[in-house]
Amino acid sequence: MSRLHSENHLVSRIGWLRAAVLGANDGIVSTASLIVGVASGSAVSSQVLLSGIAGLVAGAMSMAAGEFVSVSSQSDTEKADLDRERMELTTQPDFEREELAQIYVTRGLEPELARQVANQLMATDALGAHAHDELGITTMTAARPIQAALTSAATFSIGAAMPLAMVLVSPTSMLVPIVSIASLLFLALLGAIGAKAGGADVVKATLRVTFWGAFAMALTAGIGALAGSAV
Repeated sequence: MSRLHSENHLVSRIGWLRAAVLGANDGIVSTASLIVGVASGSAVSSQVLLSGIAGLVAGAMSMAAGEFVSVSSQSDTEKADLDRERMELTTQPDFEREELAQIYVTRGLEPELARQVANQLMATDALGAHAHDELGITTMTAARPIQAALTSAATFSIGAAMPLAMVLVSPTSMLVPIVSIASLLFLALLGAIGAKAGGADVVKATLRVTFWGAFAMALTAGIGALAGSAV
């Protein structure tokens, strides 16, 4: 006799994991790039540190506001779709029942069985059935603006604190290479952790995150050096 078992699906992490990885990655890359760019312009350590702290605060607030607005827009769209679906279920239930049945037919069920499934699901939770199978809205993937905003701001701050810590322990003459190398190591670690948490390929994710982080820092350092020479 087979026994039912519970499963923890990785897709349930998609909301907070996306915001966490984005926030931490942006915190490391933007702050490290800012530090490297300012330091390449021949700024003293105190100026570099002040720039980094300002970047951390501004970036965390920007991430929180941006995530909240973006995910709120998604939430508003989902709510509008659900309101429209709720109205259609009230005004034309037969059409909605047939629409749901046709969805199951396209997935491989026989028409008669599809109608039986649609009837049973709509008798239990009509809106939930249409939200899941017609609109693709589930409890695991539904938009959560506050969660996304807080996660992004917190992880951005943690990510930004890493290259800032390097400024405190690095001599001025070695600040750029130390911050750059340490930040790339932080990015590699972040890529590995994010891939592991999401069940993705660790090597591929680590290389992708590290490459683009290195590109951003190299470009910013070049601009900073040019600007410093011009000034």
